[in-house]
Amino acid sequence: MGKVSSKIFDLQGKAVDKVRLPAVFKTPLRPDVIRRAVVALQSNRFQPQGRDPMAGERTTAESLGVGRGISRVARIRGGQRAALISMAVGGRAAHPPRAEKRIQKKIPKREMKLALRSAVAATGSKETVMSRGHMVDDVPDFPLVVVDEIQELKRVREVRDALFHLGVLPDVYRVKESKRIRAGKGKMRGRKMKQAVGPLLVISKDEGVIKAARNVPGVDAVPLESLNVELLAPGTHPGRLTIWTASAMGRLDERLEVKRA
Repeated sequence: MGKVSSKIFDLQGKAVDKVRLPAVFKTPLRPDVIRRAVVALQSNRFQPQGRDPMAGERTTAESLGVGRGISRVARIRGGQRAALISMAVGGRAAHPPRAEKRIQKKIPKREMKLALRSAVAATGSKETVMSRGHMVDDVPDFPLVVVDEIQELKRVREVRDALFHLGVLPDVYRVKESKRIRAGKGKMRGRKMKQAVGPLLVISKDEGVIKAARNVPGVDAVPLESLNVELLAPGTHPGRLTIWTASAMGRLDERLEVKRA
């Protein structure tokens, strides 16, 4: 039988209460569905790209026909230079990408809801969180639930102190040390640096913590209403280290439309 409750910790890392775990944490792990859902969300940001339909075809070149002892490729009038064809210099592309291609992925709404519920349930498994590479040796409980006072923090130093007492700060250091220059041509396209993803803070109401938390490397803070699969499973890999406020945890089943048995 799995856990039925989780401890609630204050900003000093001390257990002050307990909360009954929502029924969504009984959802089985479905990495295949989570992957499809994340890709579907990411596809909305894909930029269509293609070639000019007339590229390489703005020419009067045409074939001279047969019986001349030369190949029947299209040639510029008054000369022998080939044009228009894909194997000629300056000719058209053979099979170019087209801007009208459908690049947006879609999945059924029920499958998207299942993916979100499964991603939420994965945050309650220490083994799944560790498999993503998070530093969780000092994290006192899974899922990690904290008092609502964390929503009122407005300074970066206060957020860092709270993360330290909750045992999450080592994961922030891991993110900071992971920052490196990206390999390949991506570094020339406005995304030179690359770093790991750190803890996620899920709140019920923003009272200043979102602005403060965004200055801590790798940390994201998001209201419960804006929670999605990509935040819980970056790179399609479920099990992100997540901190839940007590009020957000209490409204989780309602938000995900899960009925308690």
